[in-house]
Amino acid sequence: MTSAVERTDELVREYLMYRGFTSALRQMDMEIKADKDKGFRVDKIIEQLQHFVQSFDLIGLRDYWSYLDKRFFSRLEDVYRPTVNKLRTSLFRYYLVYTVQSNRTEKTQEFFQKQALELQGQSEWRDWFVLPFIKDPEQNQTFSTYFTRQWADTFLVSLHNFLSVLFQCIFDREVQRNVAIFEENEMLRQMVFALQADQTRLRKEEEHLHHRLPSYVQNMDRLADTELYVASFYQRNSNLATQSRGGFFSLLSQNKRTTAKTPVVAGSSPTQASVSSGRRDPAVSQTSKLKDPVPSSKESKSVLSSPGTNEPISAPLRQRRLQDHEKERKELLSNQTHCGTCKVRLSPPHTLDLTVLIYECASINLFSFISRVDCSGRRVASLDVDGVIKVWSFNPLMQTKATIMSKSPLLSLEWASKPDRLLLLGSGVGTVRLYDTEAKKNLCEMAIDDIHPRILSLAWSPSGTSFVCSAAAHSPRSSDNMSGLGPAQGRLLLWDTKTVKQQLQFSLVPEPVAINCTAFNHNGNLLVTGAADGIIRLFDMQRYESVMSWKAHEGEVYSVEFSYDENTVFSIGEDGKFIQWNIHRSGVKQSEYVLPSDATGPFILSGYSGYKQVQVPRGRLFAFDSEGNYVLTCSSNGGVIYKFSEEEKGLENIMALGGHKAPVVTVDWCTALDCGTCLTASMDGKIKLSTLLAQKSC
Repeated sequence: MTSAVERTDELVREYLMYRGFTSALRQMDMEIKADKDKGFRVDKIIEQLQHFVQSFDLIGLRDYWSYLDKRFFSRLEDVYRPTVNKLRTSLFRYYLVYTVQSNRTEKTQEFFQKQALELQGQSEWRDWFVLPFIKDPEQNQTFSTYFTRQWADTFLVSLHNFLSVLFQCIFDREVQRNVAIFEENEMLRQMVFALQADQTRLRKEEEHLHHRLPSYVQNMDRLADTELYVASFYQRNSNLATQSRGGFFSLLSQNKRTTAKTPVVAGSSPTQASVSSGRRDPAVSQTSKLKDPVPSSKESKSVLSSPGTNEPISAPLRQRRLQDHEKERKELLSNQTHCGTCKVRLSPPHTLDLTVLIYECASINLFSFISRVDCSGRRVASLDVDGVIKVWSFNPLMQTKATIMSKSPLLSLEWASKPDRLLLLGSGVGTVRLYDTEAKKNLCEMAIDDIHPRILSLAWSPSGTSFVCSAAAHSPRSSDNMSGLGPAQGRLLLWDTKTVKQQLQFSLVPEPVAINCTAFNHNGNLLVTGAADGIIRLFDMQRYESVMSWKAHEGEVYSVEFSYDENTVFSIGEDGKFIQWNIHRSGVKQSEYVLPSDATGPFILSGYSGYKQVQVPRGRLFAFDSEGNYVLTCSSNGGVIYKFSEEEKGLENIMALGGHKAPVVTVDWCTALDCGTCLTASMDGKIKLSTLLAQKSC
């Protein structure tokens, strides 16, 4: 408890100095000096008592002991009262001996004058009233013991031990009471959560019957190049070919138990039955809507045919098949919450004893493609494809702190470094919002760029005074042609958080290109970026200019991070390579590690009835532990922790953080607390938080 009080005082003092509250700091120091409890430090209390003795302040000594008696000793049981009285008697005798040894006879007489009424009826003080009149009391048989150094040291040690045990007992009792209150609150909270979960489950079951995606989700090129392919086992009517929206949901409603044989209508090919709601040209979409005739009510009632026949499907049958499909999709993308623990003992030569505590939280709708733990390691934010952001706290229990609904698609998020409650949200319409997760409100919204509306990456400087924003134009890729059009153009901007204005634009050589990922070093003096042209650029944030750049990957750079010692950077690219680069020698590859293909993307989710979803990596694909010896990567059903092997210069598989039913698309590893928190977010709609309790073996 004493160390906790001291640590709290230091934190408050550092905060006041940081804010420049000098008068408040002086007042705090004065209050601490006048604090009679002395921060519950026994040594300080003993020093205060000795100060009263050495300054011959009898009144101060008596008042301070009375304060300790009312504050602490009165809480003891009656059996300890004689011990308290003996310590009080020894303290006054210690004062008298010091006055005699200091030849302050007037102080000795003053003591008996002021304490006579209180002490004359006590038998242990009967012989002491003659003390002022004895010439050499240290040689007197009655008083000689009290004038020895041994008696004084014994008294001070006894008082010190008594106060230490007393404080420990009082604090233990308070802790037990707080634990009991906390357990009762948690039990009541769990009951509330259970009732809310039942209500949510019933509400979701009703909503599944009328499920509709937002309009902007159908144009998936605005959601960070995410592609949604729906393959159908049924041939659509030719009048349905231009009704992309109706066809999309009609195809989703097919049952997986239907036969694979598909009748082909004359004049059409089997490939025409596959509809992509991924990247589409808005102009072509609008033109087709103008040219298509409005279907009549008779045509709209017979948009689907039974397999092998030309008979229309009735409305009840269509609704039943929709319900069957939603049940199958619910089995595939389960949103149940789970919390469990498991222990993993690593055999030699590994030196970590890991206890894994797993928290699981369900995301909204399809999947979460960006999730991050904040700097303090207390909260996690998740970004969903539907533009829904959720903020959870997970210490000690998983709780939803805030839910943010966005009318426009969101592509990136970043926690603030100072203060850590703020969250940056980058949209697909050229804006960045600053959100306060505690107040649950938007602080401001910044218009970045209309020409480059996709905010692909955000990085908050560790200094807390600025953040870097990557704005990109719409991707030139399309579902029909995935190559040959070159990387998207973009800008890299620096914004000031105090003035909420753009500070400058970084120069991107050889051409302005979309920056996919950004990362600061520990003090914010260096910034590393990975771009769509495969080039890694290193910026000096003192001069705001690029100091080096090199071609790192064939294709795009998906993820880049500084190493633990910040002498190298690691990157993962579209070519599936995991490479370590030396930043002191531009373009020099220090190491190259082999990772499975499911760790580097693109990530594919396949389901029933030809349901297929492809996610191009946009979040963090790897993260390091606090000492840089281990790395967390994605996999097809969870996260995988590897150890860097210096002997073989490779990666050694240490443990798997499974539990997902679909590919993990982003990971994070927070080391703010004593235990590391590993985050894995998957296309199954779940986020798992695994807390690794590491203990060095002897």
